[in-house]
Amino acid sequence: MNEFVELADWFGWRAPHEPEVVDSLPTPTFTVKDRPRISFSTNNYLGIATSPRTKAAATRGIKAYGVGNSDSRLLGGNLALYGELERKIARSNGKSHAILFATGYLTNLGALSTLPRATQIARVFGFTASREYSYAYFSDEYNHISIREGMRLSGARRYSYHHVDLDHLETLLRRSTATSKIIVTDGVFSQDGDIAPIPDLLRLAERWDALVYVDDAHGTGVLGASGGGVVEHFKAASERLIYMGTLSKAYGSIGGYIAAHGLITEVLRMACPAYGFTATLPPDQAMVISTAIDVVRDEPERRQRLWDNQRYFVKRMAELNYKLVATETPIVPIWLGDEAKAEQLALAVREEGIHVDAIRFPAVPIKSARLRIQLNAGHRRADIDHLVDVLRRHQHLAEPARRFVAASRDRLGYSGQWRPANAPVCAENSDSAMLVMKTAKNRS
Repeated sequence: MNEFVELADWFGWRAPHEPEVVDSLPTPTFTVKDRPRISFSTNNYLGIATSPRTKAAATRGIKAYGVGNSDSRLLGGNLALYGELERKIARSNGKSHAILFATGYLTNLGALSTLPRATQIARVFGFTASREYSYAYFSDEYNHISIREGMRLSGARRYSYHHVDLDHLETLLRRSTATSKIIVTDGVFSQDGDIAPIPDLLRLAERWDALVYVDDAHGTGVLGASGGGVVEHFKAASERLIYMGTLSKAYGSIGGYIAAHGLITEVLRMACPAYGFTATLPPDQAMVISTAIDVVRDEPERRQRLWDNQRYFVKRMAELNYKLVATETPIVPIWLGDEAKAEQLALAVREEGIHVDAIRFPAVPIKSARLRIQLNAGHRRADIDHLVDVLRRHQHLAEPARRFVAASRDRLGYSGQWRPANAPVCAENSDSAMLVMKTAKNRS
């Protein structure tokens, strides 16, 4: 027990962080102790979680099937509606097949841990490969922690490339002797708001015979002409692409999925414990997701309001002395650097009835704290003006003008120090919990 006592003390166990208890969920309005608030930190980008259509779908699902599915789909829990939903997801992502998981985190954990081990698992059933295959993952250093954990569990060789640095990535690909290479990236980086260069990654994959695995948790339903995510945003298509989407953000429900070539999804269906050895989504939520896909398609005004609000906020922020990390997506982080200043500013904003999240280590490197602003289709211009007014009154907390490079171009290392462009190649095979913490991009 001694090590846990020491660790608990280090984490601040005697004065733990206790998340605020809320009376309702942000739509983006919500209440805390019967007091109204407006959230600028919710993933419910399009307000679909409370859409009349999705609530009606949930009610129909509960009446038809009850409140949950107690079985694995490989046993007695494979309702026809799950297969129908997978086919619908595949079509909406321009892929031939899709496979559902219970959560987005579980999707990354299961898929990434399984892909390099599928042949080993199949050997138990008598499979013999024609040759020995070796796997290597090539991961953007700012990827979400669920990606990192999935890769670590696979046992495959892991390399971390500098954030969206294609030259560094190609150096790693060139040096690798692995027979099977998989490039892994967030589509939209959750704490920075910038977008991965998917077409360039696919070109590198073609050149070095690799696959590209994209976790598009914050792009699904948001980016693209019809909400198809980062792939539609770039009009990118390739059989080398493995597309992972989350259903708990813009779609307002729960779950995750892989849309890919049928060879990939069927290998996962048979070999992935995170799919076969757990209960799946409640049936009512499968019906909600199917309806949410229709809502995104049928009600483009939701995305229009979201992007109108995003552009308006960015325009208003140009008047102030803050530095914005990125302005490409509805995630528009405000750079503070200093952790105490970030917490102080977040508190000042919350005291005005506006909720924002202060993001600090271990979610981002030390001395890289920021306020993560997330625009929403439900924000009114008055809400945005109020937030900007509060930020204006606290501009003294912004860092003095100094050299600053947006996250999509910076070279901030895990310690928060500037890293030179010729930093050494990083092979990331450590199982150190602290390394995972320091490099994690926590999804909230």
